[in-house]
Amino acid sequence: MPIADKPPLPYNAAPMAKQKKHPTGTIAQNKKARHDYFIEHRFEAGLVLSGWEVKSLRAGKAQLIDSYVLLKDGEAWLLGSHIAPLTTASTHVIADPVRTRKLLLNKRELEKLFTNVQQKGYACVALSLYWSKHLIKCEIALGKGKKEYDKRDTERERDSNRELQRAVRSKGKED
Repeated sequence: MPIADKPPLPYNAAPMAKQKKHPTGTIAQNKKARHDYFIEHRFEAGLVLSGWEVKSLRAGKAQLIDSYVLLKDGEAWLLGSHIAPLTTASTHVIADPVRTRKLLLNKRELEKLFTNVQQKGYACVALSLYWSKHLIKCEIALGKGKKEYDKRDTERERDSNRELQRAVRSKGKED
């Protein structure tokens, strides 16, 4: 039997349909947390979500403003995050946009967070929601609260860096 007449085997079969690319990038950020806290340790946590929430996150309908992480009974919970339900995706369920969502962390990370949050001035906040391959991850951080003068110092430093960059750019154009 000639080679061309052989039935196709897995290694010489026709190529399968192309796989869809996974969504990439950041879904939502909590800029207020970066303004209000000195970020010390960052953790990547998984999220327990329902189907309509995933569809809303694909559409970018999430807000993390005023969201924080509650550590209770050896578990981490995300409170205050808002995922707006899509009208087409959540027709058969009663969607609660600000429900408490469970965060998935390993035991060592939970213990580290719990011991540090017990110290005065430390808080655990959500920084961003983003795609990691086909999974949705939440970046949480251990932050120490900033005083008002710390916030002003940060703004001054940012403004001076911006002016320095402008001066460098404009110096090259004058010549």
